Amino acid sequence: MRNLKSHFKFNKQERSGIFFLILFLIIIHVGYFVYDSYQINEKYPLNINSDFQVRIDSLKNVSLKNDTIKIYPFNPNFISDFKGYTLGMSTDEIDKLHNFRKTNKFVNSAEQFQKVTSISDSLLQVISPYFKFPEWTTKQKYKQVNLSSVKNVDATSGIVAWEDLNTATAEKLRVINGVGEKLSARIIKFRNRLGGFLVDDQLFEVYYLDEEVARRILKKFKVISKPNIVKININTATAYELSKLIYIQKEVAERIVNYRNLNGSIKSLNELLKIEEFPAERIDRINLYLSL
Repeated sequence: MRNLKSHFKFNKQERSGIFFLILFLIIIHVGYFVYDSYQINEKYPLNINSDFQVRIDSLKNVSLKNDTIKIYPFNPNFISDFKGYTLGMSTDEIDKLHNFRKTNKFVNSAEQFQKVTSISDSLLQVISPYFKFPEWTTKQKYKQVNLSSVKNVDATSGIVAWEDLNTATAEKLRVINGVGEKLSARIIKFRNRLGGFLVDDQLFEVYYLDEEVARRILKKFKVISKPNIVKININTATAYELSKLIYIQKEVAERIVNYRNLNGSIKSLNELLKIEEFPAERIDRINLYLSL
């Protein structure tokens, strides 16, 4: 007990030292509290060099672009909940579209999409440029050839003497007004990449071939001997095999394989319309080369 009391006995000098130490600690604590709670109400403008400010604004714009979700062309009939959310649609608007699709109906225009979903005019104006509807839902792009205007007709029988578009040489194609050496070679090259034309309208897909010139060609030529196309099985083909099809790019082919792996198999070729950047406007043409 005596040893314990000895720890609490201080002489006058020791007591003074302890007192000043405590006082010092209190002063530091109060000073820190005052400094921490002190706020500067007046705001002072920060002067920045104009060139430096331009660089800051430029970096801000780049950052905003990077943060923005990029929208690719898509078929609005297959908008998922997440896709609708990123487009700015409300839950009610998305549900209206899904309920409409459950009746096995499709929207075939931006106006019909708005009528079904009741989205605002401002939102429609933003997203409608990215709508991609299948080719059969739009007006026929290419007019059928008027046989009455065809000059390549046998005078005695009245039967049109067509020449085969799949066997026509470049020299024969150059007989058509507007088809020169380069254009005829481009038509032959496109035909070879396809393995031969399956339908007449594929001629309109030749690069830089004017629509009027294509019509002139179809007044003399048409697909007579169709090639034997080995259709690609969409459920077993690799991304490389799919990308060999002229209408499907490599990135889209990889997305098709990823979609197939996630869903087990593709049960309908129309499911391809759900895939990002798939050329929906050419689905009817692509279907000629694919099988399930």
